[in-house]
Amino acid sequence: MRTEEPRSIRLKDYRPPNWLIETVDLDVSLDPTATSVRAKLKIKPNGGGAPTPLVLDGEDLKLVSLALDGASLPAESYVASPDRLTIAQPPNRPFLLEIETVVDPAANTQLMGLYRAGTTYCTQCEAEGFRRITYFLDRPDVMAIYTTRIEADRNEAPVLLANGNLMAQGEVAGTSRHFAVWRDPFPKPCYLFALVGGQLARVSDNFITMSGRKVALHIYVEPGKEQRCAYAMDSLKRAMRWDEQAFGREYDLDIFMIVAVSAFNMGAMENKGLNVFNDKYVLASPTTATDTDFAGIEAVIAHEYFHNWTGDRITCRDWFQLCLKEGLTVFRDQEFSADQRSRAVERISDVRALRSHQFVEDAGPLAHPVRPEIYNEINNFYTSTVYDKGAEVVRMMKTLLGPDLFRNGMDLYFTRHDGQAATVEQFVQCFADVSGRDFFPQFMRWYSQAGTPDVKVVPHYDAHKKTYRLDVVQTIPPTPGQPNKAPMVIPLAIGLVGKDGSDLPLTLDGRPLERGVLALTEVSQTFVFTGFAERPIPSLNRGFSAPVKLSLPIEPSELCFLAARDPDPFNRWQAVQTLAMTLLKVNVSAWRDGAPLREDEGLMAALGAILADQKLEPAFVALMLAPPSEADIAREIGHDVDPDAVFAARRRLRATIGEKHGAVLAAAFERMTMQGPYRPDAQSAGRRALKKICLDLLAMTERDDAIARANAQYEGANNMTDRMAALETLALHDRPERAAALDNFYSRYADDPLIIDKWLALQAAIPEVATLDRVRALTGHPAFSMANPNRVRALIGAFAQANHTQFNRRDGAGYDFVADIVLALDPKNPQVAARLMGAFRSWRALEGERRARAQATLRRVAGTSALSRDVADIVDRTLAEN
Repeated sequence: MRTEEPRSIRLKDYRPPNWLIETVDLDVSLDPTATSVRAKLKIKPNGGGAPTPLVLDGEDLKLVSLALDGASLPAESYVASPDRLTIAQPPNRPFLLEIETVVDPAANTQLMGLYRAGTTYCTQCEAEGFRRITYFLDRPDVMAIYTTRIEADRNEAPVLLANGNLMAQGEVAGTSRHFAVWRDPFPKPCYLFALVGGQLARVSDNFITMSGRKVALHIYVEPGKEQRCAYAMDSLKRAMRWDEQAFGREYDLDIFMIVAVSAFNMGAMENKGLNVFNDKYVLASPTTATDTDFAGIEAVIAHEYFHNWTGDRITCRDWFQLCLKEGLTVFRDQEFSADQRSRAVERISDVRALRSHQFVEDAGPLAHPVRPEIYNEINNFYTSTVYDKGAEVVRMMKTLLGPDLFRNGMDLYFTRHDGQAATVEQFVQCFADVSGRDFFPQFMRWYSQAGTPDVKVVPHYDAHKKTYRLDVVQTIPPTPGQPNKAPMVIPLAIGLVGKDGSDLPLTLDGRPLERGVLALTEVSQTFVFTGFAERPIPSLNRGFSAPVKLSLPIEPSELCFLAARDPDPFNRWQAVQTLAMTLLKVNVSAWRDGAPLREDEGLMAALGAILADQKLEPAFVALMLAPPSEADIAREIGHDVDPDAVFAARRRLRATIGEKHGAVLAAAFERMTMQGPYRPDAQSAGRRALKKICLDLLAMTERDDAIARANAQYEGANNMTDRMAALETLALHDRPERAAALDNFYSRYADDPLIIDKWLALQAAIPEVATLDRVRALTGHPAFSMANPNRVRALIGAFAQANHTQFNRRDGAGYDFVADIVLALDPKNPQVAARLMGAFRSWRALEGERRARAQATLRRVAGTSALSRDVADIVDRTLAEN
């Protein structure tokens, strides 16, 4: 574990490497505690000039031997430590460096570099894990061609995999060992290296590319789980075809492999030709996975496959450019999901996630630009800002340019930078070149400025002149290290809706407004539309065309009209959210003051109209019925937040919906109930989603028949989606049915860790005072293990991030519990520990007593000796004064 004083890395200090590595030949002899790694590196100077020392990165390495051009190096010619290898006077010419190291996979609890996931050997090298395998220039702009020979005991690891195409395999004479040789013909940075060895079952298929090549597809899983790979394989094939059709990208190797492992710090990793996955994003069947699991598998499989071009073939020059591969690839996987499912539902779901995570990040002490300019620990910048806001920035370019020019820009990017380690500037320049538009310098502020812009719009209608004027002001709030901001380029998609619910023509400066998009470029701007015989109703930021907070004076009656009639589905949903949020904020204040909570008949009428409209797709109706989340409400309040008041106001609203619309909800529940076998398609999933929220809203009334309905669904469910929906509903009500269902669920699925993760997470999220003791007890349950990231995320992560009332207990016990877990986990797995600490990111927005207790806990963690760089960085930034 790296515990040394963090050294800040700055974008402005980037320099090309003094040395390049052309080829890497690895010979890895697997052993549980003493794996031998022999690396042959063809190294050359990068340019002319005087020779410089060769400094290779390492971490926890043991050097066995070192040779240059076949001759052993004398000890006085180099300096080796576990974390660095320095050759002071290497030859100023190309040379071959041979390094032998020994590593201990079984002792590698950080799950970075080469480690053991159960009995399987596997690697994780992004961002800086390769240095835990051998000494290397561990930076993404050093790209080499890799050949990997793997040797292992055949009984222990009959399957041996690495990047690229299989070149040779066979037995090691006179032993029980065997070998395999893999070669990747495409240059790649070391973070994309992968190796797997173990007892794995294989599910195979093939794919015919658009040029007619046949690609072998293999998914490797633990034996006995092959039947749960069908949806992952189907998702992969659909993603491959979609990328050909949408972006013209064809797969380039003869084989594409996915390996599912049970211990993994992240979701998945796009290693060239050999993706390693957290098994939760591969394994699914109707009786083990929910609709959410199926959708997640589809999206993550697609995301990692799309990295083959946006991440592998074109990688990032340095880690400051992380958004170049991640933000762009998130945009691509969102577009894929929208085409595979429902574009409106996908967009609303993506924006809900963005607001719940990234907007909160932007408003707190961990705020940073999409492309940060400084970091202490790169592992802490795999954030919603880099991924989700990064995707929104790409989407804004498409909105500004239109689909045709955007596709031309993407084509130019692939052609111009294939095989390179690129920068954000090079990416954006491609769109400037194909469009001829000089938006490049100002648009780059989306990458360099943190914070969520506030856009305030004031409309004015002049009946005499028949004009409709929009006065627009944009401001970007101060964030850590950035007190003053310059105006952004903000694409604001708009509609002006007439009394009949149709969009009125948009004429600006005598011309139709192209694609209905205004480009905001100044702090203050005015737009005057002509030809309006009636006052229109404004529908702004349609499709969430820009990741901004929009302020618009609009009457509740107009919001009700938009909820029913707006041609833009996103803004129909947004109108209901705005009505609900207004009521919720009023009731949060009322609850804190001990005053009666209000109801909103306009909101109830709008929801009733939505329920009555059977032409709407069920998944869309389900989203319309869901009130803003507790995190959304807290974010909108912004300061002096009382989580108990937020919870009470939201629960009251859900109960009111259940009471006012009970008969219609019950009818919808019955109408959405399907007979026959489970299908994971979008239409069927949408019906189950609507059925689920109807069940939840009905149960919020606490009526016995509603609880009985949930219990009957739990007992009679023929798929995991319906069973979990019923259990989640029962979990919110302290009744005997809840305890019985939880016990039954565990007894049904005790042997399946991924399903038991749901059981753990569900109990950790129960918003009751007894939950903390329940979670403490579950840390000693046989199903829980601190060594497995999935178990930790399920139990501790769910408590810290999904249970707002109990993590934020007024007595501070929730904070202390999570902090103690972090301190225990940090020496073993700093990455997972640091992510748990992210739950404290909004502590300054809390009311005074909770704020003081959270600060005291943070200071206690900060004062602990020998913190990892990962945790220390998060805690220091969370505590820092802006």
